[in-house]
Amino acid sequence: MTERAIEAGDGVRLAVAEDPGEGLPVVLAHGLTAARRYVVMGSGGLQRAGHRVVAYDARGHGSSSPPDTSDAYGYGALTGDLARVLDTLEIERAVLAGVSMGAHTCLRFALEQPERVAGIAVITPGFDPVEYDAPARLARWDALSDALRDGGIEGFAEAFGVQRLPEQWRETVRRALRQRMAVHEHLGAVADAMHRVPRSAPFGDLHALESIDCPVVVLGSRDEADPGHPLELAALYAELLPEGRFVVEEEGASPLAWQGGRVSKLIAEVAARAG
Repeated sequence: MTERAIEAGDGVRLAVAEDPGEGLPVVLAHGLTAARRYVVMGSGGLQRAGHRVVAYDARGHGSSSPPDTSDAYGYGALTGDLARVLDTLEIERAVLAGVSMGAHTCLRFALEQPERVAGIAVITPGFDPVEYDAPARLARWDALSDALRDGGIEGFAEAFGVQRLPEQWRETVRRALRQRMAVHEHLGAVADAMHRVPRSAPFGDLHALESIDCPVVVLGSRDEADPGHPLELAALYAELLPEGRFVVEEEGASPLAWQGGRVSKLIAEVAARAG
């Protein structure tokens, strides 16, 4: 694995990791408050399949630096960062795989530069044009942002409300939250992102997805363990995408998005369809 920093403008230096391979490049984009390892959860399945794998920390996350202004976390900036990664690494066409915020970024990029997208893995999408600016939803993100800024990782973990989840998932989620937040070098920047990203729309209407003409797999997770990414919404994404395929874990199993090996396999299947 090779690590490097890529200048993205407005003060941002993106931390990027790349594994060489002769197969179709795969670019991994994580979700809000996560970092680059939290797409395939450390799985090496894509590398073993021969793919060139690129993963990067979004602006202000992980080891990437924050922008010069605290509000520069909208999807225009996030999509521009993805383009800068591809351009700098001289990747003309790739399979994109993203979780939540990363999924929306990949879809927007596919709408803007379709010729550069061979396929997409959309993992637990959460953007609903009807509900994204609902006051209650934004208030929750603001509360989490304030909790992180004022109380650090423990404050964020407490505000997250793990007790709302079924008992079987509580300890796993609590531990994962602490581990995930501990990788960030700029917690204040993550707090800024939590305030801004939920107020940004990656595209105007879900029917925009109907124009994305490449192989796509949409990975949903059942609402009991991941209520923030409604299963019904993920199914709708797959229905609207012309080549969309919908996958979800079995009843009672851990969320599919947590199963790095299976996620890697599904991404590789999209690459095979694209190839």
